Amino acid sequence: MNRGAMIFLHDLTMVVFAWLGAFWLRFNLDIPADFNRAMWSSLGVVVVVQGAVLYAFGLYRGLWRFASVSDLKRILIACGVAALASPAALVMAQQLYLVPRSVFILEPLLLVMLMGGVRFTYRAWKDGHFFLRRTGVGTPVLIVGAGDTAMRLIKELETSRIWRVVGLVDAGSALTGRHLGDVPILGGIASIAEHAQRAEALHAIIAMPSASAAERRHATELAAMAGLAVLTVPSLDDLLTGRVAISAIRKVELEDLLGRDRIELDEAGLHRLLEDKTVLVTGAGGSIGSELCRQIARFRPRLLVFVEQSEFALYSIEQEFAGQPVACVVGDVKDVARMDAVFAEFRPDVVFHAAAYKHVPLMECANAWEAVKNNVQGTLNVARAALASGAGEFVLISTDKAVNPTNVMGASKRLAETVCQAVQAQRSSTRFVMVRFGNVLGSSGSVIPRFREQIARGGPVTVTHPEIIRYFMLIPEAAQLVLQAGLMAAREVEGGRIFVLDMGEPVKIVDLARDMIRLSGFSEDEIKIEFTGLRPGEKLYEELLADGEATLPTPHPKLRIAKPSALPDDKWLAELESWLAAAWRDEDEVKAGLRRWVPEYRPATH
Repeated sequence: MNRGAMIFLHDLTMVVFAWLGAFWLRFNLDIPADFNRAMWSSLGVVVVVQGAVLYAFGLYRGLWRFASVSDLKRILIACGVAALASPAALVMAQQLYLVPRSVFILEPLLLVMLMGGVRFTYRAWKDGHFFLRRTGVGTPVLIVGAGDTAMRLIKELETSRIWRVVGLVDAGSALTGRHLGDVPILGGIASIAEHAQRAEALHAIIAMPSASAAERRHATELAAMAGLAVLTVPSLDDLLTGRVAISAIRKVELEDLLGRDRIELDEAGLHRLLEDKTVLVTGAGGSIGSELCRQIARFRPRLLVFVEQSEFALYSIEQEFAGQPVACVVGDVKDVARMDAVFAEFRPDVVFHAAAYKHVPLMECANAWEAVKNNVQGTLNVARAALASGAGEFVLISTDKAVNPTNVMGASKRLAETVCQAVQAQRSSTRFVMVRFGNVLGSSGSVIPRFREQIARGGPVTVTHPEIIRYFMLIPEAAQLVLQAGLMAAREVEGGRIFVLDMGEPVKIVDLARDMIRLSGFSEDEIKIEFTGLRPGEKLYEELLADGEATLPTPHPKLRIAKPSALPDDKWLAELESWLAAAWRDEDEVKAGLRRWVPEYRPATH
């Protein structure tokens, strides 16, 4: 007998018990002989009629393991219809006069209690509320948050041998003294240290995936300052898509503290831009390029072309995209013949140019000319190849270091922006846009991996200057906003715009170091912070706009447009190409040339 048949048989049995029980209650467990005969003679009609109603409502399809309020509502409606159908059927069978009217009221009430009670009892048993719940077992833990996520987390941890939830703390104090399930709400998060001491908790779980990044950061800092080991539930996106369960608790990472509010993308517009199109990404194996490829793949392009100089990086992303429509091209953007051949072969509709040298100190001295050749000449090569192949949109990944640059890397990226504007000014059919953003957490060359390694070695953690600040964003957020900027470029009649991402508030690097030390379970007495001095080309703070630029709003709240007051002409571009044609220039020549081509460039003196 299958599960559905067993459930249906169970419900028929409950109809029998409810009908008999209604008679027994009506006559106070002492049924007169005449009514006893009526009870049994009418039972068959009632079972057939009510069984048909219950079957029609599909109650046998439900999973008792997940019985919920919606199941109870269906039972109520089905039993109500059955209660009306029973007297009608008894009239037709000429047996209505034998049944007391109160039985027709008592019977559906008993039936709801029996059917619903058994289902919810079964769920309670499967959830461990009867035999599996343990007291005093597992590490005591506080949950920060008192919403739906906290409730779901409590349910999933009730049978855990690892954790024992001893209380909840919430952002406000209005819920203090109440209970979420069987767990008390102890008070506000501001007093988490006192609550943890009373409850003997050593851990805290941040269960606020839908809260703003600032709220989660504040909660994490208070818990860490209270000496608790801080954990968190998966992100809201992961929970909504079902990739992970809420019980997949993990340590809080720095990305959680600096995490930013969810990006709202124009999904329909991006599908029109990318779906069934050929999309080419240079620097596809890098941290930004590879995430761009992942985001683009969501919109089902006809072909995704990876252009990458590093063989290993290209192999890695090829393996990640195995089975998908991709083409892997080993190529250097400085090689104009190679770029022309690649673009002529694939004729991409949309181009994302992420290939660049971006490490400031490495590109500052002996490697300065290589930075210019790669970032400027490479951009010009790719831009012209895109134009010749008929690409619709070209998106240059730029940086906040291009604004009032003090280093070769930033100046070369500013010059690359101007090169794209110069190509656009030549009545280009391709729409060129540039996207500036700051440091990306976890990207190659980022301070975060270096801090992690230093903490793992026992310190010290090295910071260049106590006042140095930077803008930060997450890699997926940067990639998503780059796509959004590409979509805006497609909607413009003319290109040449520079898009500036909303980077939020700048963060002190020394504060990042302190956060990472604390989240790793150490104090600053155990892991020291040392200041080493600014590196070549480095400045204390970054900017997103040059002095001569003004911003304009866009339909997306996290994107603004910076439009320079003057654009280069053909003569400017020809002179620049002549300068770039040299096989080699030393550091002094490079910096002198950059001061000519990028007037706002002021080399750092330290």
